[in-house]
Amino acid sequence: MQTWFSQSLGDGVLAFEPKEQLREQFEPLFAAAGRPADMAVFARHELEGRLQCEVIAYFSPAAIALAQTLGAKPCDKPTTADLDLLAGDPACWAALFPDTP
Repeated sequence: MQTWFSQSLGDGVLAFEPKEQLREQFEPLFAAAGRPADMAVFARHELEGRLQCEVIAYFSPAAIALAQTLGAKPCDKPTTADLDLLAGDPACWAALFPDTP
């Protein structure tokens, strides 16, 4: 199993700009890699007992270069519940989560 990475993008209300910056950083790397279906960044709003939600970005193993540049930490593969595609090809869902309908 390949390693996924995660990085906090901050408070849910204030995460719009960091998400846009991440998309802008991702796109040239994605294009240079040939737009592979398994290269993607996802985001989820998570509460985990806090008053305010926090947006967490999840980088697929193929997005390791960007994850490491941003200081993302290794993590478990995220579940698809409430997960949104932030950057990448929509075909990534089938490539990265083949067992999920």
